[in-house]
Amino acid sequence: MTLVGTLVFLIGILGLFALDRDSRDRTSKALWLPVFWLLIIGSRPVSAWLQGGRPVEAVGFEDGSPFDRNIYLALMIVALAVLFQRRAAVGRMLLDNWPVLLFFVYCAMSVVWSDYPEVAVKRWIKSVGDLAMVLIVLTDPDRLNAIKRFLARVGFILLPWSIVLIKYYPDLGRAYSKWEGTAFYVGVAADKNMLGMTCMIFGLGAAWRFIHELRGAGRRKMLIVQGTIFGMALWLISTANSMTSLSCFGFGTALIVATSFRRLARTPTRVHLMVAVVLLASSSVLFLNIGGGVLSAMGRNPTLTGRTDLWQQLLQIDHSPVVGAGFESFWSPERVDRLASVLKWAPNEAHDGYLEVYLNLGWVGILLLGTVIVTGYRTVIRCLRQDPEMGRLKLSYFVVGLAYSFTEAGFRNLTPIWIAFLLAVVKVPTTRMVRTTSTLFAPEREARENSSPAIAEHETAVSG
Repeated sequence: MTLVGTLVFLIGILGLFALDRDSRDRTSKALWLPVFWLLIIGSRPVSAWLQGGRPVEAVGFEDGSPFDRNIYLALMIVALAVLFQRRAAVGRMLLDNWPVLLFFVYCAMSVVWSDYPEVAVKRWIKSVGDLAMVLIVLTDPDRLNAIKRFLARVGFILLPWSIVLIKYYPDLGRAYSKWEGTAFYVGVAADKNMLGMTCMIFGLGAAWRFIHELRGAGRRKMLIVQGTIFGMALWLISTANSMTSLSCFGFGTALIVATSFRRLARTPTRVHLMVAVVLLASSSVLFLNIGGGVLSAMGRNPTLTGRTDLWQQLLQIDHSPVVGAGFESFWSPERVDRLASVLKWAPNEAHDGYLEVYLNLGWVGILLLGTVIVTGYRTVIRCLRQDPEMGRLKLSYFVVGLAYSFTEAGFRNLTPIWIAFLLAVVKVPTTRMVRTTSTLFAPEREARENSSPAIAEHETAVSG
């Protein structure tokens, strides 16, 4: 039965790729680089799969696999080569997105005062890889279809394979809590929260395309493909019992549906009101205890499964409130041991994205992140008005990134939620300028110049 089930799912995955093919799409082969990158950070390290694939605990603060390091490095080198070929487009994009660039520069500067500068440098280099992969997607000459293919290729693999591991290979698809001994479903991920996050991101991508097809071309095969992925994402999030991901999945899907109505999408006041309602409602339920038994209905206790106790302890730990402990440097072995002795469990993140940034980068980091959020929101609203199809996805990823970070470390490198947030906030200049670039993965340029009128029309649009 296990073999039959596995073969059925493998055939199904191939079927998803076949049905999703569109002869009019002319995306660069370089798009496979961010696909491979996200396949890794959305599941488990390659070394873990080669050693049997079992879920493993996080490596020590100063440890790391040389094999995985070399894989990340190889992907980054090729990615930087692609971006060098597209340097005119990349340069303009970085200048237009100076808040994002400034945030990354400050992260690099914070390495200087880290207690573990060598570790911080390695982690910052990987964070640059996140940005490089996003830039490859957004500088693709067929940008809209590049985003669609990027999300589809990763989702078609990670989501069905998670179901296979959970149903047929429990030793690989399930894990056990070291502190409580309880079992939980992880699929291809390392823990249930990561599985929920991964499914949320690609489930929203499927919802975005499904709604577009439903209200537009209505191609039956696309509706089947995206409806299948959406259903898988919903089932996996529910099975993993990741309430943060499930609630954000609902918020994000609702925003995509609401903004599919053109009159609403082109009225900024109504969009602002929707965003405010989502963020205020979620934050009020979580932090102000407004909403009665909402938390209980979601399976959460008033301490948010120990999060409030963790937050209190974190705020009592000595570190520089102005500049923080240094990029990804707060969770040193000494601090983790101290927290574990008090909480009786060993956290490796603040379970709050804003607090995580404060601990690592201080108030300066919070100020720079706030600038990214404010300018990014302006970018999202402008894109929603000028390019509604792209804007719907950007708005969903932006709001979900903010809401998810209320109870999880959403602004952390090498996570799908951070990649999605960057896709949302990065401002894209006119696509016409991008067409003057990359020959490294040609000859797709010539084919693209003879591609469909829909692509040509999209390339002349200015989006946020």
